Amino acid sequence: QVHVVESGGGLVQPGGSLRLSCAASGWTSNNYAMGWFRQAPGKEREFVAAISWNGSIKYYADSVEGRFTISRGNAKNTVYLQMNSLSPEDAAVYYCAAGSRPIMTPDYDYWGQGTQVTVSS
Repeated sequence: QVHVVESGGGLVQPGGSLRLSCAASGWTSNNYAMGWFRQAPGKEREFVAAISWNGSIKYYADSVEGRFTISRGNAKNTVYLQMNSLSPEDAAVYYCAAGSRPIMTPDYDYWGQGTQVTVSS
């Protein structure tokens, strides 16, 4: 069984930065892609960023391009989402997901429980 666990959420002021972490365990190999999605109250879950198993392919939503950076840790089973220039529109529960391909739709095999990001002064 694959487990996906996010961490790093919290409260940040507008214009501030936050780094989310995601660790996946239980996969039989390290060749899996990972993605970040977010869901704000009353809205559908939306794609944020995705990365291939070796980090060579990265995708970003237009709304976060240039502000967010997705990367993989040295251990490959960890993914980070560096979020800069945060605005209240970025506030949401952020979910990490793992799957076979870096895709922008929520068709990943495994999901974490989510971590709350609040942007407020």
